[in-house]
Amino acid sequence: MSHITYSKIWAEAQAILDEATKIDVEQQSAKPTKDKSEARRTVGRLYLKYILAINKLDECYDQIVQPQKRLLIRRVLDASIGRFIELKHELVNIDLSEFSYFDDLLLEMRILPNEAEVKVPTYYRRERESEIKERRQTIDRIMRELGFFEDDATGIIMTEDKAIRLIQTHERGRQGRLRAQFMKEIRSLKDKIKVEQKEEELEESSRKAALKIQKIWRGYITRRRIRKRVVEEMLLIGMLPGAYTSTEERKRAEEVKELRRELQAEREIEFQNALVTIKDQIYHTRGPVMMEEMADEVRAWFSGYKEQTGKFPDLPSEEAGGSALIFSRQGAESERSKSTAPSSKESRRGTKGKKSKEKEEVKKRPDEEEDPGFKMSPSSFLAELMVAGSEYDETWKTLDERANPMQTYYEEFIKKEKTAQVEAELRKVWSNFFNLSSEIEKVSYQKLYRILIM
Repeated sequence: MSHITYSKIWAEAQAILDEATKIDVEQQSAKPTKDKSEARRTVGRLYLKYILAINKLDECYDQIVQPQKRLLIRRVLDASIGRFIELKHELVNIDLSEFSYFDDLLLEMRILPNEAEVKVPTYYRRERESEIKERRQTIDRIMRELGFFEDDATGIIMTEDKAIRLIQTHERGRQGRLRAQFMKEIRSLKDKIKVEQKEEELEESSRKAALKIQKIWRGYITRRRIRKRVVEEMLLIGMLPGAYTSTEERKRAEEVKELRRELQAEREIEFQNALVTIKDQIYHTRGPVMMEEMADEVRAWFSGYKEQTGKFPDLPSEEAGGSALIFSRQGAESERSKSTAPSSKESRRGTKGKKSKEKEEVKKRPDEEEDPGFKMSPSSFLAELMVAGSEYDETWKTLDERANPMQTYYEEFIKKEKTAQVEAELRKVWSNFFNLSSEIEKVSYQKLYRILIM
């Protein structure tokens, strides 16, 4: 299939995920329900939707060539698998069973059983082929050393003519033994038959034999007709796959898949090389300009802070964000302390209020708690799915790829990402430099102040 086909499959999978996440978010904030059948239907629908999306995303990740698309697809695929496992736990808790049956939901959602089949993602094995091969070789070596496997003994080396003669000799001997056994059985049967049957007995036995043959034949014909009818019905409703394509076409399809995987590896190497080269290019071309802009901004903030408070500021720590936070902070320390004081009082009042409410709830709580009903557990993957979905909508959904038929990397996306990365690295370097320079300036200012006093 072409690049456009897999892009359409990705769009279909993303549409299914958007619908599923929308329902999922509503269920996260919904009130508990005591209707177990309705809860099972809701979770079952989500479960089937995630299976459909996972199968489509796995096919896209296996065959899409463009490396930046594959990064996003992998994120969405991993998050979808995680959410799928969470929903499986919910179904186990609802059904109290490891097995769930969705015949009614499949009919309602018009999904074929093979479409809702849980498949192992292709990349589980593809990305670990060398590791799996190494493990198998290690296990075989250990088993051979322990004596479980016998070493292949080298047979007698012979020519093709000798091998043919040896096979012919054994085959003639086998046929002779079978012929002797057959003649021996015939001789024993002749010895047992001593008295000839009468004509009436022969007629009766032939009639019984004919009836028995007719009975067996009619049964065989009827069973064959029923089997054929069952197969036709299964093919009609789609429960059995149709006739396979010819062997040449299937081989060609597999060859195309392998070619796309090889092209994937080439595009990935190009993409990784581009990440390094573009980052170095940004470092050398835009790095000095970024450093000057940062220096001007930090100096302006430094002087403003000094004029307002009369003392030198301390740069935020790296854990708090470093120099990136200086523009969001307030200029004066007194204003910050004023703003934090009421918030602390409010937090104390809030904690007191919470404690009093908890005490009242404990008092009102009956001795025997009732079952609150089913409520969807919080998900660890839903936020990632929503973020990845918005990224797809902003970047890839409406992207015109007619100018990129070879599906190479997009340089503007790399520049945007690496510019932010270089800026963060330079900001960290500038923060260390600023701390050192501010300490020197503090010392020089204190010395000047002492000289003026004296």
